[in-house]
Amino acid sequence: MVELSYINPLSSEGKKIVQEYGDLDKLIHENDELVGKIMHTHNQKMSNEKLIPKSIKDLAIKRMLWAIEKKHNKNYTQREFQYFFNTEIHKEDVITFHILAQAIAFNFNLTSRETRLFIESQGILIQERLAKMSLGIREKIVDDILTDIRVDGAIHWKDLKDIFSTKKISLRDLYISNGELILDRDEFLYLYEDEFTTRDPETMYDILVGETVKEQILSSLIMQKTEEYLKKIKEMSRIIEIHPIITQIGEELKEFIPQEISKYSAFYGGSGGIYGSVKGGKLIPEAFPPCIANVVQGVSSGGRNDAIVLLLTSFASYARLYPRIFSSEEQIKVSDMDPDLTITQNEILPLIFEAADNCTPPLFNDQPQEKINIISKLGFGMHSEVDIEHEGETKWYTPMSCEKIKIHLPQLCKPDGSCKGLNNPLSCYGRKKFQIDRKAKQDESKE
Repeated sequence: MVELSYINPLSSEGKKIVQEYGDLDKLIHENDELVGKIMHTHNQKMSNEKLIPKSIKDLAIKRMLWAIEKKHNKNYTQREFQYFFNTEIHKEDVITFHILAQAIAFNFNLTSRETRLFIESQGILIQERLAKMSLGIREKIVDDILTDIRVDGAIHWKDLKDIFSTKKISLRDLYISNGELILDRDEFLYLYEDEFTTRDPETMYDILVGETVKEQILSSLIMQKTEEYLKKIKEMSRIIEIHPIITQIGEELKEFIPQEISKYSAFYGGSGGIYGSVKGGKLIPEAFPPCIANVVQGVSSGGRNDAIVLLLTSFASYARLYPRIFSSEEQIKVSDMDPDLTITQNEILPLIFEAADNCTPPLFNDQPQEKINIISKLGFGMHSEVDIEHEGETKWYTPMSCEKIKIHLPQLCKPDGSCKGLNNPLSCYGRKKFQIDRKAKQDESKE
């Protein structure tokens, strides 16, 4: 029998499992029963013994490793993580979900890459677990969970804003009555049976509603519930003390997640790897491409706004924090690279504001609102200061291409040899930075 908590760890059944677990010190103890279940999982095959979780804490870390591998590794091997689809470990899995939720909520921002990874991976896990069930069990558990998580006995179409944004489901795909989704077979037949005179109503339910739509809705709703749960934990963190082992797991995740993701992220200047891997680091003005160097020195009236707000803001922030943006499929926010915004406040914004003051006339003297536009282009909404609470209200604007610079700011485009064959200022910066680093190493070797 498949328990509801195997799909929805936030169910009342799941909460009961957590309450009955007892002393959290057990999280780090080797668990022979868990290891036995994992080793006897059907189709389980691990290439390395280190991949076997020996404790609940290990299982939590491996859960995040699975999420990273699933998302980033093109050579991902399902059989090394097959135990996550073994119903025998569902109690340990529920505990793992809740301790991860606490560790992530206490240690990361709600909009951080780590938080998004946890929430998104929960949705993926739900869908893949359902896919491995027999049709009869699958339909029953989906219906039972949808009934369990309904608010006031109903699911409103507005509750599905996140799934609509993915475009996996459209409003046109759903049957709605008074704003409520019609997902239950009996309810559908009661409302629409008389509408089908030439077709079997049962068949029409399968065609028009169907299990696939219900499963996607279920996954989306549990992801939303997970996000709400994290917010609740975040609020509680202000008045309660976190258990030391949860703190320990959170600290380990701070190092572990970026380290594992970095294995699958690489950016090379220009179109090839001859310029080496470019990583975020202190800005090197000597490596700035001509257009950026010209902006920093100051721009005359007429091109000030675009030069400072669109070109320099995006270039300086990505060059300092995430220069490999154009080779990455990740949706990155400033706080993913600068969690406490210290770099943004102390390095990036002062450079931008100084360049604005160098303009003729100084940009903020007659257009102070452009400070708000700069904050907006960093992804912090229409505000006068960067604040983590506002992150995500707007998008972190990516750097202009060389082609756009030539069109909109032709007076700044004075290409030199470092620009040849490249199509954006970040690539040029990467090339010049590589050349500067190489020359420095050559000079050192001569000494």
